[in-house]
Amino acid sequence: MINSLEIAQQAKLKPIGDIAKKLGLTDDDIELYGKYIAKIALSKRRKAEIMERPLGKYILVTGVSPTPAGEGKTTTSIGLTQGLARLGFNAVATLRQPSLGPVFGIKGGAAGAGYSQVLPMEEINLGLTGDFAKIESAHNLLAAMIDNHIFRKNKLDFDLTTIQWRRVMDMNDRALREIVVGLGDPSVNGVARASGFDITAASEIMAILALASDLEDLKRRLGDIVIGRNRKGEIIRARDLKVHGAMAALLKHAIKPNLVQTIEGQPCIMHTGPFGNIAHGCSSVIGDRIALHLADYVVTEAGFGTDLGAEKFFDIKCRQSGLFPDVAVLVTTVRAMKYHGGVPYDKEEMAKENVDAVREGCRNLEKHVTNLLVFGVPVIIALNRFPTDTEAEIEQIRSIAKYTGAAGFAVSNAVAEGGKGALELAQLVVDVISSREKPRPKFLYELEDPIETKIEKIGKIIYGAGGIRYTTKAEKKIKQLKTDGFNNLAICMAKTHLSLSDRPELRGRPEGFDITIDDIRISAGAKFIYPIVGKMLTMPGLPVTPAAENIDIDAEGKITGLF
Repeated sequence: MINSLEIAQQAKLKPIGDIAKKLGLTDDDIELYGKYIAKIALSKRRKAEIMERPLGKYILVTGVSPTPAGEGKTTTSIGLTQGLARLGFNAVATLRQPSLGPVFGIKGGAAGAGYSQVLPMEEINLGLTGDFAKIESAHNLLAAMIDNHIFRKNKLDFDLTTIQWRRVMDMNDRALREIVVGLGDPSVNGVARASGFDITAASEIMAILALASDLEDLKRRLGDIVIGRNRKGEIIRARDLKVHGAMAALLKHAIKPNLVQTIEGQPCIMHTGPFGNIAHGCSSVIGDRIALHLADYVVTEAGFGTDLGAEKFFDIKCRQSGLFPDVAVLVTTVRAMKYHGGVPYDKEEMAKENVDAVREGCRNLEKHVTNLLVFGVPVIIALNRFPTDTEAEIEQIRSIAKYTGAAGFAVSNAVAEGGKGALELAQLVVDVISSREKPRPKFLYELEDPIETKIEKIGKIIYGAGGIRYTTKAEKKIKQLKTDGFNNLAICMAKTHLSLSDRPELRGRPEGFDITIDDIRISAGAKFIYPIVGKMLTMPGLPVTPAAENIDIDAEGKITGLF
């Protein structure tokens, strides 16, 4: 069995300055965080110079509806980058930073696996350059300023029942989902009110940082954050508390993209980490833009399946950045097809050959191809191979892939073989891009559409829903958002990633179901509205056996248990 941590610890890393030179960056363009990590810190002159260069090819990696452990989008993205480099191209991956929640929860890490990972793996998974901590501090500064303002005579006349700004922490902690702040002596501790915690990756500030074009844009967006209303019903924003400047100051370094390397020495820009099922699930616009002006090919990914990450990548990130991909790579696995074909998520059951279940599960794959074609991009299906996959199961997926509308199918064995195992996929990507004109930007909805229409298009076209149900609370909030002038914002659905529906237990390709919009929240700084679909939680909990139980460190500082 491949031990990703041992492979990472035995790998020979190159000085990060050498990796920067592959992108044409000089020592003056980076700030070192040790030998193997740096931040890209371009002066205005250098940034202007780089932005005059032509754009490289832009590759989106997305996936089918995953099993609880995920299907290897990050692994495939890294392997594809390494494969493109083996073909002689200057290739770079742009990925999200891992959240400590999943690292210590169920996944155990998010830097790839085997011979298809980014390094230094331990530092990447355990905080990297501290960007999450800065985002957490900026978010909680605003929360502290709100409660301090209320305690200090409440000059803005906050209606306490309307305050939507909670606190955040980068850890899965279900006990903090609903809390009461200000308990005790009100003359000392402030005013008691209901609140709660979200995970840092779900913070609006994380989404803003990922979408901002520069520091000035970041500061403006932070000021736009809606935190509540006064008792006249008027909106109160972060700028009304005069705190957005301090928040931006905290993020001075966090806005600079992080530079790391793949196990084969290709550059990887790893920056920001908005959750895929709560926020928009994409790495930063700043990182992508820098990469596209420096490399031949840029491989980026969007969180979870096409129903979440890819739809949001197109309708939110691409719309705001002005960048549009040349091709979409759809990652699937034999394991996922079995899961959607009715096989229980059990290690032994998943290892047994079951061609019939794979065939049935491919209905999920077909739907995800259809979803991507809605946006007008050519689609390549990439099978992320596992050791237990049989030739019969792989051939079943290959035969079905021919009739999905995809432009091609390739097997990736990057985990076991690195870039060599992704050569078939890399060559297919190059061939598809070179044989077609650049796709024109195409979106699922117009921003001017009514909020309900945008939600309906996502639900019916992308999820396959038969109808949309709204709770009374959601209906009231939609009406208020329209009155406030927020109708023209994008939609960022917060939904389970385990099903195309809003019910995790509905696997495969469910059809004709209704989805329920339980609540509606606004992220004005990120320029989207996010409906809470079904029972989606913005603060995850730990599983029965958290990954943290297996992580340890010895007296020499050697870490074990990360994967």
